[in-house]
Amino acid sequence: MGDMNYLEKLLDGVRVEWKSLWQVTTWDKRFNAVDNYKQPKVISYPYLLAADLFKLERDDGDVFLLSTGERTGWTTEELASTYLRTGEVVTIPWGKSRPVKEVLKYYKGRFVTADNRIATSSDTEKLLNKFLFYWLMSQSIVIDGFYRGSGIQHPSMAAVLDMQIPIPPLEIQAEIVHILDAFNELTNELTNELTTRKKQYNYYRSQLLNFGEGEVEWKTLGELAKNLDSMRKPITSSLRDSGDIPYYGASGIVDYVKNYIFDGDLLLVSEDGANLLARNTPIAFSISGKSWVNNHAHVLKFETYAERRYVEYYLNSIDLTPYISGAAQPKLNKKNLESISIPNPSLEEKARIVAILDKFDTLTNSISEGLPREIALRQKQYEHYRDLLLSFPKPAAETSRP
Repeated sequence: MGDMNYLEKLLDGVRVEWKSLWQVTTWDKRFNAVDNYKQPKVISYPYLLAADLFKLERDDGDVFLLSTGERTGWTTEELASTYLRTGEVVTIPWGKSRPVKEVLKYYKGRFVTADNRIATSSDTEKLLNKFLFYWLMSQSIVIDGFYRGSGIQHPSMAAVLDMQIPIPPLEIQAEIVHILDAFNELTNELTNELTTRKKQYNYYRSQLLNFGEGEVEWKTLGELAKNLDSMRKPITSSLRDSGDIPYYGASGIVDYVKNYIFDGDLLLVSEDGANLLARNTPIAFSISGKSWVNNHAHVLKFETYAERRYVEYYLNSIDLTPYISGAAQPKLNKKNLESISIPNPSLEEKARIVAILDKFDTLTNSISEGLPREIALRQKQYEHYRDLLLSFPKPAAETSRP
């Protein structure tokens, strides 16, 4: 696919019409703040409040929950009750805390809605709903600029409806949708593959690190590792000399500095922070080479690679709640850290376990290799061609209002 000339070839000299969104789309009737002339047609979707919708939520049905965009799921026809609707819709989140491109949705089928802003093409013989969706996605940064407020933000719908959308001939819209669907399908396949691999990884990690009664001896972490916490040194950001040495905190690299405290292979374990309970990122992570560590991460040294990685995998697989103090400010202090009980098989067995888990870890978690890298590349490719295929020349003058 050759870049700019591909669009020219696709259009082959066809004139592209531009329209304001309000002229070619139909929106949910709840836009009471928008001028009536911008709503020549409205749809009426009965909707639940988000709180009520979440009460109904159950993930084993085939009715889609179109929530405010921040949370979605599936429910049953029985639970959807009289709120069940069928159609092809695009939604712009009414309230959001994340970028539009992460929460703007296209859906075709049976659904229940909460307080979204829902759009459909007024005439699918002129504008395909899927084309509308891809074009809105390509304009997500512009739409983001229409949101106002702190925390949960709301859009100026008058500004959204005034946006100019290109309307190429229907067969060209269909071809563009076909191309972009193919990119998305590939990305979805890779994402599903990654989900499967992560489940496999968690299963094998659980199996490999689960020892029966009397199968192995158990030791405390304090017996297995040398603690280097006393060498840590926090530096406030204003006093740090910028450099290329990683400066680590509780969950990873915080900054880069000129000097270093440690030089070698170490295991860092979060000492405090909400992530100790949330576990959004691993609380134990290996580092290598020159480094500086502040007092928010414990520093542990092991004799061998296998021992360090084995303990890292084990700590990330177990519930550490019994060792954590403080609810508002969770903390894993040195005493509790060193008291964590860990199964201690032979070094050969640790090496075998680590070799298996390293392969899964690379496949599922590595940014530079494995599936996440492939997914990221495909996503970039999709966004490139989406923006290319939707970059029609702008009209000389704005569409006039009635």
